[in-house]
Amino acid sequence: MDLGLKGKRALVMSSSRGLGLGIAEALAAEGADVLLTGRSAEALAVNVDTINARGAGRAHSFAADLSDPDSASALLSAAAEMLGGVDILVANTGGPPPGRMADADLSVMAAQFDTMVLRVMQIAAGVVPGMRERGWGRIVTVASSGVVQPIPNIGLSNVLRSALVGWSKSMSNDLAADGITVNMVLPGRIHTSRVDELDGAAAKKSGKTVEEVAEASRATIPAGRYGTVQEFANVATFLASDAASYVTGGMIRVDGGLVKGV
Repeated sequence: MDLGLKGKRALVMSSSRGLGLGIAEALAAEGADVLLTGRSAEALAVNVDTINARGAGRAHSFAADLSDPDSASALLSAAAEMLGGVDILVANTGGPPPGRMADADLSVMAAQFDTMVLRVMQIAAGVVPGMRERGWGRIVTVASSGVVQPIPNIGLSNVLRSALVGWSKSMSNDLAADGITVNMVLPGRIHTSRVDELDGAAAKKSGKTVEEVAEASRATIPAGRYGTVQEFANVATFLASDAASYVTGGMIRVDGGLVKGV
């Protein structure tokens, strides 16, 4: 299937590692030009070199910390300069510290809201006008299965990522007639360094080993294993493509059957 991504321009937030990097690599493999972002200029440079060595789409990078109030405008300026515009926005952010919601520090929650929610809205607001002019655009937000089935011990993540659910659905209704689709993709237990961090935190809290925690986690997944970054990136890339032109306002789970609800 031709996904129609050759020559499309994608801004992929928080793409120095993990899910964001996987999506950037998958988009570039389909011929899209991608702008990678993250806090580590060194990691971004390595990733850009790796993607460009493969051919197909070209990669660029811009280092930015989403906790900086000026990061949205800086990223939008970089995208205009390096890509010439944005056809695809992959809205991805890091996660907040783990812990129970009942014990959460609300000042941390407020700061994380700026980074994880407000920054996504600001960047989207900056790219939508160009998408409207061209009559084509894709916004794919990476959230978590916790927005449909709250995950124990990551209360702040459950709350803050859920804030993007109403935003994404509202945006999809507002933009569908302009040729712009807006969807969310929800990872379950995809094997990334972030999942390893969460398993480590759970192990420390429970007194178990990290492998015992991971084994118990895998036992709750009907597929019997953690997913791969490539499996997740394949779904996000489809949602960003021409082939998904009539898919909007959705929340697509990539979780191996982890979520128990229908």
